[in-house]
Amino acid sequence: MTGMNRPARLNRFLLALIGLVLLAAGGFAVAAHYGRLRIVERQAGVLYTADTPATGVLLAAGGVAVVIGLLSLRWLFAQLSRAPKAGVWRLEGDDGVSRFASNVATTPFCGEIEAYPGVRAARAVLAGTMAAPRMMVVVIAGQDADVTDIRQRLETEGLPRLREALDLDILPASVEFRFTTTA
Repeated sequence: MTGMNRPARLNRFLLALIGLVLLAAGGFAVAAHYGRLRIVERQAGVLYTADTPATGVLLAAGGVAVVIGLLSLRWLFAQLSRAPKAGVWRLEGDDGVSRFASNVATTPFCGEIEAYPGVRAARAVLAGTMAAPRMMVVVIAGQDADVTDIRQRLETEGLPRLREALDLDILPASVEFRFTTTA
C-alpha cells in the first residue's frame, strides 16, 4: 500500500539528489586540491579575497555544516521505517488450506471503521504470517472526531472481530490518525 507513506518517495528522491550534489562537490574539491582539474589552479584559494576569514566565521560555518549533516542523517534514518507489505495469507484448518490476499480481510475491516462517527476514510495493511501477524491501520478523521472513542471502538469491536475472523490469538496493530484539513 503506497498511500501509507506518501512523502517517502519524494523524500528518498530529495535525499538522493542532495547526496549526489554533495558527492559531486566533494569530488570536485578533492580533484582541485590534487591538481587534477585544469579549470582551477592547485594553489588557488576557495575565496577570491586576499584576507582570510576570522576564526569565528570558520567555526560558525563548521558548526552549521555539522548541524546540517546531523539533520540529514536523521532524515535518512526516518526513511528506513516503512509500512509492512501485504501478501498472501494461508489459513490451515481441519478441512484443508485456504489462501487469500490480505486485502480480503482488511477491506471489510476498513469499511467497519469508516462507519464510526468522525471517520472519513481508513486503510489497513495486514502483513506477516499466521505465526507472526502485523497490522498497520491509518484512520483519516474529521476535525471534530473523537479520537479516544475511535481508538476504543477499534480495540473493543474492530480488532477483536478481525482476530476472530482470522482465527488469531493476537494481532499486533499500529494505528495512525490523520486529520483532514476541511472542517
